[in-house]
Amino acid sequence: MTARTLMILAGLGSAALLGGAYMFQALGYAPCQMCLWQRWPHMVAIALGVLALFFARLPVAIAGALAALTTAVIGVYHTGVERDWWEGPSSCSGGGDITGLTGADLLSTDVLDKVVMCDEVSWALFGLSMPSWNALFSFLLAAIWILAARQCLKESRP
Repeated sequence: MTARTLMILAGLGSAALLGGAYMFQALGYAPCQMCLWQRWPHMVAIALGVLALFFARLPVAIAGALAALTTAVIGVYHTGVERDWWEGPSSCSGGGDITGLTGADLLSTDVLDKVVMCDEVSWALFGLSMPSWNALFSFLLAAIWILAARQCLKESRP
């Protein structure tokens, strides 16, 4: 496969993962804060896949690999928070400080209809949660981006 084909394939993989995330959201599985963090690198990878249509060069492949690795690492971190391997951000995994809030603040209904905690598994398949699946597939996409980078080097040789 050419470098361009690999980059487009990896960009489409990120589009599929991001589409799956939005599908789960449409089905009622509201994302937590860390789930949203995992979406941003996929958006970058999708843009890089589109860029590869016109400019399939080594810097694009390296950036794509970094984007895929970033979301994979966030997915591993999120999985660890869910499994109590380590603490997550206090803003979405409990233990947040409520000092400075008034009784009115605490009783306010001006909040999201669903507060989703980052340390709770909302959906799992074969014992793996959504962040775990994201991490696995994102590592695979990073490997495709790295193959594309290697292919760029081969294609640029005389």
